[in-house]
Parts: sequence; C-alpha cells; structure tokens
Amino acid sequence: MRARDIPNVISIIRILLTAPVIYLLLQAQYLPALLLFAFAGVSDGIDGFLAKRYGWQSRLGSILDPLADKLLLVSSFLTLAWMGHLHWYLVAAIFIRDLVILGGAVAYHYLIGQYELRPSWLSKINTVCQILLILVVMFNSGVYDAGWDVINGMSYLVWFTTVASGAGYVWQWGRSALRQSRLEHE
Repeated sequence: MRARDIPNVISIIRILLTAPVIYLLLQAQYLPALLLFAFAGVSDGIDGFLAKRYGWQSRLGSILDPLADKLLLVSSFLTLAWMGHLHWYLVAAIFIRDLVILGGAVAYHYLIGQYELRPSWLSKINTVCQILLILVVMFNSGVYDAGWDVINGMSYLVWFTTVASGAGYVWQWGRSALRQSRLEHE
C-alpha cells in the first residue's frame, strides 16, 4: 500500500463501520453507536484533508468517499426512523433529494455531457446538519435526554437544508444545460 491510498482505506473503513453502528443502534446501545458514528465522521474529515493536502485524490476516492457517507447516513436515518426516533417525512425528503441528484447527474451526463459533480456549499451544510442530527438523536437516546424539542428543531433544519440543497442542484444543472443548449445553437 502506498501513502496515497490512505484516504481510500479510510473510506473503506467508514463503509465497514456502517454495520456495527446499525447493529448497536438496533440493540439500543446508543453510546457505543454514538462513538463509532463520531469516529466515522472524524475519519471523513481526515481522509478529505489528506487527499487535498497531499494531492492524493483519485477516481476511486471520488466514488468511495461519498458512498461511505451516504451508506452510513442513510442507514442511520432509516434505522432511527424505524426505531421511532425520527420522522419518516424527513427520511423521505433525504431519499428524494438523493434520487433527484443522482437522476439529474445521470440525465445531464447522457443528454448534455460530462459533468463534474462537486458538492455545493449548501450540500455540505446539509451533510453537517444530517450528521449533527444523528449525533443528537443518539446522545438524546443514550446519554442525556434533551427532549423532543431539540430533535424536532434539528429535524426541521435538516429538512430545510435537504430541500434547499436539492433545489440548488436542479437550478445549477438547469442553468448549465441552458447555457450548453445556447452554445450548440449559435
């Protein structure tokens, strides 16, 4: 293994951490789940830092990193909603947003051309809010009961950033597609 492979190895570890986090949640072992989830979050920051700092970005990393994030986040949201800790409307909004982004990226690629999918600043805020909500729910369930008001407030924030970031991608791709269409007709 070369040093430049470290970010990809970290992403693979994050993927592998998904099953233990979900298992611990299902066993109502919230504190260990919280610690593993937090470790995965920190490792996400580390692999991103290493990749950018040392120029260790790779095509594989550009696939593994968001896959690891989505797998852990979506699995956690599904599990917490199934257990009654989160509302299903929120999980549905997150799924619909991700499907719109994936569908839009595929459609753009095949109809317009290659498109480099970089997360927008609003999408990064949404991801941070999602991570914080999961951490708050785990903390609330296993360490200190802060009450449903905190979780509901965070849920509305996640819903808002989810919808806004999804709409932002649709807007961005729509403008880009319109520009491409105008260039082709000139």
